Amino acid sequence: MHATIKKTMLSSQIVLALAAAAGAANAAEQGAATTQQAQQAQQTQQAQQDDTLVVTASAPESTFNAGSNDLVPAYLDGQIANGGRLGFLGEQKAENVPFSIVSYTSKLLQDQQAHTLSDVLDNDASVESSYGYGNFSENYVIRGFSLATDDISYGGLYGVLPRQIVSTFFAERVELLKGSSAFLNGVPPGGTGVGGNVNIEPKRADASPLTRVSLDYTSASQVGGSLDLARRFGEDDRFGARVNLIHREGETAVDGEKRRLTGGSLGLDYRGDRFRGSLDMGVTHQTVHGGRPVVYTGSITRIPDAPSATTNYGQQWAYTDLETEFGMLKGEYDVADNWTIYGALGGSHNHEYGKYSSPTLANDAGDTTMSRMTVPYFSDNVSGNTGIRGTFDTGAVSHSVNIGYSNAYTKTRSAYTLTSATVRSNIYAPVAQSEPLTNRFSGGDMGDPHVRSRTRNQGYAISDTLSVLDERVQLIAGLRRQSIAVRNYGYDGVESGTFDETKVTPAFGLVLKPWENVSFYANHIEALQAGESGATTYNGLRVSNGGQTAGIITSKQDEIGVKTDFGRVAASLALFEITKPESMYQLSGDHYDYGNYGEVRNRGLELNLFGEPVYGVRLNGSLTLLDPKMTKTQDGTYDGKKAVGVPRYHWVVSGEYDLPGLAGVTATGKLIRTGSQYADEANTLQLPAWTRLDLGVRYDMQRTENNIVWRAGVENVTNEHYWASAAGGYLTQGDPRELKLSMTVDF
Repeated sequence: MHATIKKTMLSSQIVLALAAAAGAANAAEQGAATTQQAQQAQQTQQAQQDDTLVVTASAPESTFNAGSNDLVPAYLDGQIANGGRLGFLGEQKAENVPFSIVSYTSKLLQDQQAHTLSDVLDNDASVESSYGYGNFSENYVIRGFSLATDDISYGGLYGVLPRQIVSTFFAERVELLKGSSAFLNGVPPGGTGVGGNVNIEPKRADASPLTRVSLDYTSASQVGGSLDLARRFGEDDRFGARVNLIHREGETAVDGEKRRLTGGSLGLDYRGDRFRGSLDMGVTHQTVHGGRPVVYTGSITRIPDAPSATTNYGQQWAYTDLETEFGMLKGEYDVADNWTIYGALGGSHNHEYGKYSSPTLANDAGDTTMSRMTVPYFSDNVSGNTGIRGTFDTGAVSHSVNIGYSNAYTKTRSAYTLTSATVRSNIYAPVAQSEPLTNRFSGGDMGDPHVRSRTRNQGYAISDTLSVLDERVQLIAGLRRQSIAVRNYGYDGVESGTFDETKVTPAFGLVLKPWENVSFYANHIEALQAGESGATTYNGLRVSNGGQTAGIITSKQDEIGVKTDFGRVAASLALFEITKPESMYQLSGDHYDYGNYGEVRNRGLELNLFGEPVYGVRLNGSLTLLDPKMTKTQDGTYDGKKAVGVPRYHWVVSGEYDLPGLAGVTATGKLIRTGSQYADEANTLQLPAWTRLDLGVRYDMQRTENNIVWRAGVENVTNEHYWASAAGGYLTQGDPRELKLSMTVDF
């Protein structure tokens, strides 16, 4: 800005000087009258110079307070933040901690028109997305290990967010922590998240008032609208309120699939001198009718080619109806200049009802059999944490100490009816058939389901970050005493299994910063947590202990890496090894049993690079290489085989280019490449590698009032048909070509 104003002043001076020169020439020819005009011109020039105000633009100083609830400042254009929440250690910059973490902001969510969490996590090569067991829930695989939506935290608390499908309309940040997080966050209630975790930060009112209305369209005929309203008020704007409302419905690009979302959230906060507090509440109601389901491998000798990208091999009477009410209360108080006590309490109630029907392949030609399972499901979750954090010095050593307690309780209720596999079809030529009504199996009371499981996780943690040499050397040392109690119940409500375990697990991390912009790090983390819960059916057969937790497991992680941040470009490189007991389905007569029948050891390399190396050109790229190997399987049957649903490599490159000569116009693109992966423990069924290309354009009209931003994007431009994932041992097909349009107006 300073340079621009100087150029403007110089141009004005040149023009006035020419005018003065012209006046002098005329004076020589025309006499005293024109000489007076030249003098007036010179006086005008001098007055303009005296009145000129020189303004120098500079970025405002960051008020980020490490370890608190303050969000890490966004990087450059505001789409990515180089850091995020590390559980009870609070928000931290990535360069200062021995963990791999990155955050995606609400600006990126808007610019990429990200409707669900899967759309956001597609930006990182460490994450694979798939569907859940026979339903339409989103499931994620981080560093080769599953992360269910039940185990995604909200403001650092588990058990608060809606499950199955997580919308993004209430998200200010999506923070991705790669690597084991049980020490930092406490034990996730669903037993997943060993390879990494995701935290969503709620939206808050900023200093500037916001009234934003958005309209969007997604092919084939989804239309939606949303409102984002924020204000601060009171003395020194200490009180804030933010309201988000959304509704979207219509047919997707998959033939005959319909989706609907209605939701709202309210965020209230108070920012005092010593006390900060917030209250977040929300409700979501989502439905999927006639959705395209996953495909079980069944009796095949090879993976069949994926059908046409838009083909829907599901049945139109299949659906899921999801509703969640959730809330979270947080507060922190500075008891002294360097000491703060904090606490949070949250919970949610989920009620779901669905009729599910996933095809099981009968042969390599794509013929399938399908049954119908009807399931009412309810879950109640309560979680909380409290603690104290502070800093002090002992000689040349600075300490940042945190002592905390966390607790998460989950109760689930469900029942089911299951028909025999009487629906016959083909994934290439689907046949619409009427819903089968005769139940072959059933469990529980469909009108009033009994309790199926109760899980309570509680833990005490202490950590100390020791820093010397002006924080160029930092050592994090911590312990967590974790207690897990699991109660499983049969469909009749009678207790059928009990697991109780307490263990103290360590965490160590080291950060070395030999130069200002470079840091080396290493960590070792061990975690105790409840195992995953199996599906009620698998490959068309009943699971004897479906819906119940498969015991208690202990996982371990070792990681080393290097990070750089040069202000315009940031990069990181990590090498890691994670071991975890593996939950598997084992065939037993006419049913499957689900349990921890092996161990998986994943070794990998991660490379991340993002920033704006040239003005107007923004890049975000990542690469993950994995060696996922099964060990300690029952009787050594699968020892040395590759883990199911984990590709050997995955890379993502995305970018933006501000088109020269077209003010406010930006071209966008993303290229995703995923390597082959196995769909069975014996490694006889292999999915081929696949590639997806997304392209788009954005036009920011840059109006001083009522600014309007237009966005258009096409995902899977070439309409590739491919199996996107084999996670869980079943096939999830990639989405077809999809057009997204949106308009956002700020009032």
